Amino acid sequence: MSASAAPEKAAGSGGELLYCGATNFDAINRKLAGGMQGNLVSPTRLRSLMGVDIVSVASGCTACHCVALGADGRCYTWGRNEKGQLGHGDTLQRNLPTVVSELSKYKIIKASVGKNHTVVVTDDGKSFAFGHNKFGQLGTGSLKNEIEASPVPCLVTEVTGVACGGDFTVWLSSVEGSTILSAGLPQYGQLGHGTDNEYNTKDSSVKLSYDPQPRPRAIAALSEKTIVKVACGTNHTVAVDSSGFVYTWGYGGYGRLGHREQKDEWQPRLVEIFQRHNVLPPNAILSAGSANCACTAGGGQLYMWGKMKTTGDDTMYPKPLMDLSGWNIRCMASGTMHHVVGADDSCISWGNAQYGELGYGPMGQKSSANPKKVDSLEGMHVTGVGCGFGLSLIIVDRAKAGDKLDQSWIFMMVMPPPQ
Repeated sequence: MSASAAPEKAAGSGGELLYCGATNFDAINRKLAGGMQGNLVSPTRLRSLMGVDIVSVASGCTACHCVALGADGRCYTWGRNEKGQLGHGDTLQRNLPTVVSELSKYKIIKASVGKNHTVVVTDDGKSFAFGHNKFGQLGTGSLKNEIEASPVPCLVTEVTGVACGGDFTVWLSSVEGSTILSAGLPQYGQLGHGTDNEYNTKDSSVKLSYDPQPRPRAIAALSEKTIVKVACGTNHTVAVDSSGFVYTWGYGGYGRLGHREQKDEWQPRLVEIFQRHNVLPPNAILSAGSANCACTAGGGQLYMWGKMKTTGDDTMYPKPLMDLSGWNIRCMASGTMHHVVGADDSCISWGNAQYGELGYGPMGQKSSANPKKVDSLEGMHVTGVGCGFGLSLIIVDRAKAGDKLDQSWIFMMVMPPPQ
């Protein structure tokens, strides 16, 4: 999830949250008895957030849980919670958004979500994390507790943004010389420190392990740059500096780093195409899926690279997505293999879907190789989006939606948490 994916609306305002995709969070990507039931295939209002002003949302390409932030600074979480990633002090699943009570004395303005962890940022530059900490991804400096089910402080100051990969976290800070820091699993070099911290578990063994990095550390290769945007896929990172240059590092499979090769990069490497006359503008949108990256460059043109669909060739370097040329793209998010965009007065989605996460409705197609409008949201003004594993989050402007929202489905089902 991009650390820069803040909604365009003024502080203190917000919109209505709509959700589509899986509702049986325990069963997503698992073969469980009962299977996947109750998927929401159309964008649907959630009962507990009806009328609540939501300013931003977050999920992750490997995540089965969600975060929504209210205009009042409240943090709501729901979904899978086996590692305490919802921050409620327990490991019980929540099927509808629930306020994280331990954060209620802070105004939360940004959030990002990894596979089993969540990191948030307050309006005064503090950062808190909760969930799985086996690899040090919470950035507390300690591996003592593998699970932190309640928010704990991260060892980063003056935080301006955050992005979570599968098992790692990247923070942006206004501290001079330390504008980007990372912690967590270093396996593919996704922390950007020039190493994957690989070691043999035993002298006589060929089994390899990777030394967790629980203390956030500034990325030395970018110490002379001011990083203003960052997004993370499962095991890769993409960042933009104040000059509009783009850097990627981490796992290089399927061309997701945009360097015309599949080599892992252990420290930030400049993406050649975004230089000279094609640097990113200050309002550029940045997104990362499980095996791809996307950004808007000059004129608002959307570029994508990596593995965009389950079949066909991979895109080894950034290419313009001509289907969206000329659209005013305000926000974008990428899931495991699906994408959602808010542009003009439309919501556009595409990719491979299993649970209705593209929002095309009960009579619509399940997946789409090419960008396609979500018909039920046509004419609405989308101000923020988020994508998880098999789910999508969409914020719409109530004033511009008019009575269309009153015609939307409302998710009323409240299942008891698992015992």
